Amino acid sequence: MNNPQQFRSFAEFYPYYLDEHSNPTCRRLHFVGTSLVIALLAYTIASGKWIVLLAIPLAGYGFAWVGHFFFEGNRPATFRHPLYSLIGDFAMYRDMLRGKVSF
Repeated sequence: MNNPQQFRSFAEFYPYYLDEHSNPTCRRLHFVGTSLVIALLAYTIASGKWIVLLAIPLAGYGFAWVGHFFFEGNRPATFRHPLYSLIGDFAMYRDMLRGKVSF
């Protein structure tokens, strides 16, 4: 995509984000990665072992990128919209827990 799509707000971006995550396996991998990120963050805060923070990008992006490259067949939105993509990960996670987005 030579001319990346521009979004004026996260509300405008989120439907695009969900469309980029239409494959159920990709969504499940995102869910696992985001769960690990939350667990690692909680562990880091509880234990004071700040070195664990280095594992957070690997856990979050590792699972997500496997989902995109091998199951979804697209480039992660992180490359074009890093902040909205990060917010989108947690919004999709929330919506999966609420049953608004299927696993």
